[in-house]
Amino acid sequence: MMQGVLTCWDGRRIILPDVVRWKFQYGCGTPCDSFQLTCLWEPGEADVLAEAVSFTASQDGETVFTGVVDECERGWDSSGGTLTVAGRGMAARLLDNEALGADYQVATLEDILRDHVAPYGIPASVGAELPAVPNFSVSTGSSEWQVVYEFCRYYGGIAPRFDRYGRLVIAPWPDGERRVLGPDAAVTRLTLRDQRYGVLSQVLVRDRTSEEVQTVADGDFLRRGGRSRRVLTMPGKSSYQAMRYSGEYQLARAREALRTLELELPAAFAAWPGELVELNLTQNVGTGLWRVRESVSALEERGSYTRLTLAPPDAVG
Repeated sequence: MMQGVLTCWDGRRIILPDVVRWKFQYGCGTPCDSFQLTCLWEPGEADVLAEAVSFTASQDGETVFTGVVDECERGWDSSGGTLTVAGRGMAARLLDNEALGADYQVATLEDILRDHVAPYGIPASVGAELPAVPNFSVSTGSSEWQVVYEFCRYYGGIAPRFDRYGRLVIAPWPDGERRVLGPDAAVTRLTLRDQRYGVLSQVLVRDRTSEEVQTVADGDFLRRGGRSRRVLTMPGKSSYQAMRYSGEYQLARAREALRTLELELPAAFAAWPGELVELNLTQNVGTGLWRVRESVSALEERGSYTRLTLAPPDAVG
């Protein structure tokens, strides 16, 4: 059974009435996770909904979403009264706030969490050691999320993300347990997509001052006939390491779109982002190991379902 709870700015809790429809969308960072939940509602109840700032949802006692409230809508028609609450995951607090421009002589993960995460009341779960970054700069106009993402992904090779408990997770993707979908799996829809457009085979990274150029290539895509090059110009006096980071980062992001698989299962919360899924269906399509990039779970008129977007394990990040 689904239960939604709103928390007001002053700590008051509002337990939502019977839920009739819901939809939760989860990803690996950007775009932000989101939710929409519709309940039965009786006009005339105390109107404290405008004071709600955060939201949690649980299914059969297990937390499935933690986030912020963006919108509450209530009203009635000939069918009765309904209340709809919509919002986003906790990443919204970092996306919605602009960072103060700053230059760190040497930035550590502790510095980033202290200055750009902790002020928003967001807990962090750290499971990786990230290197300190000399001369790390925060550009004016960047969101707090951009600062965190750039530090972790660009320099540390770790994709930061939020879990369903509202925690910022900085750790490698888990490679242990996997969900197996065999011949008897109730897959109701499947689409396998190979896309070469937008995937890069080579990046040339040029230092604006010295004119030095570093070349970074995707050897696998080149062997498969990939021919798409980009030239990236770095600020003056960029270090060799920063230039290599830049090129490898651009290749990795472009490669995320190379191969994806979408499938749907007739049950909610079948898998979470980052989890490994092994496919071995009778149709012999998409056989092999995949990682969940996006997951949508919903209850609609046709019943509950999970729609998964999968990618090769090393392409999710």
